[in-house]
Amino acid sequence: MKKTLVVLLALALLVASFAACGGTGTGSASSASGASAEESSETAEGGSDTLVLYTWEGMFPQEVLDAFESDTGIKINYVNFDTDETMLAKLESTNGGEYDIVIADDYIIETAVAEGLVTELDKAQIPSVENVNPVYQGQYYDPDDKYTVPYGAGVQTIVYDPSLVDIEIKGYADLWDASLKDSIGITSNFRVINGMALKVMGESYNTDDVATIEAAGEKMLELAPNIRLIKDDNIQDDLLSGEINTAVMYTSQVTMAMLANPELKIVYPSEGIGFGVMGMFIPSAAPHSDAAYKFMEYILDPEVSAQCFEYLGYYCTNLAAEEYIAEEFKPFLTLPEDFSGNTEMIENISAEAEEAQAKVWTEFKTATGN
Repeated sequence: MKKTLVVLLALALLVASFAACGGTGTGSASSASGASAEESSETAEGGSDTLVLYTWEGMFPQEVLDAFESDTGIKINYVNFDTDETMLAKLESTNGGEYDIVIADDYIIETAVAEGLVTELDKAQIPSVENVNPVYQGQYYDPDDKYTVPYGAGVQTIVYDPSLVDIEIKGYADLWDASLKDSIGITSNFRVINGMALKVMGESYNTDDVATIEAAGEKMLELAPNIRLIKDDNIQDDLLSGEINTAVMYTSQVTMAMLANPELKIVYPSEGIGFGVMGMFIPSAAPHSDAAYKFMEYILDPEVSAQCFEYLGYYCTNLAAEEYIAEEFKPFLTLPEDFSGNTEMIENISAEAEEAQAKVWTEFKTATGN
């Protein structure tokens, strides 16, 4: 039975357990959340009969994982990480070994590739890679598409309840309006949130200029009185309940919120849109790379991909899958027709700039009381 976001939403509202990455489940029945690399290695004994999948919790419908195991005879050991940085540290400590396939964010993949921790893909083993939407290929972290297969994409989006907001919100700058005092919820990704001020100033998300970052920090302090909540998990619930009337959310959360209340308004900020891609890759010393290729090919099947994206809630990166996505989901899982294309991906910046960003964020959070 296909699991849909309608079902997921009901579960999230009941138990408030939906994670920011877009799913509620724990992955495979053999999931080992928080398991160490050593534990994964021990579990992985048995050669190509095992696949060690390393990503966030709840990235696949359980029925997809079960069907892969049934069809291939390969048992999935689903190991979770909490942040991209945790994942990178594990790969570094194992020299790219012990995990067979990883799904992580674009910027961290760039670092993993630079450190030699990622395998160059043998495309002959994944012929369905031709199904990938070219929009999501050739990005800065893998410009020649040698190392990754996209698995989901999203943008930083403003959503608001027009019945509770007195102004028309068109971009980030409107979030500074005094009428929104103590009513906005935002995610806790500091590069995204600091980036709102940078965009209002006409600057890049990825500036290395410390003075510019500090100026954006001053502008963020002006926004602080309007911020009610800073959280990653379940912020869509706070918008739906009326705890907040405006939110800056991840795409999966926007999808759930809009399915629950179609009267909400989605805003693609006029100043420019932060755009990100999650990618699948095979670590450089993966013990069961043959199983990893089989898993990639399985997930790239159009009907399987459609099932995954209806569950996940992010933009579908498989062009061939779009025809299988149910009509009620298409406005949320595919790029909107009026999407301006005025996008910028958040990339790695210098250590000095990163330190300045962290300082700005700490001061802003303190000012909001969160």
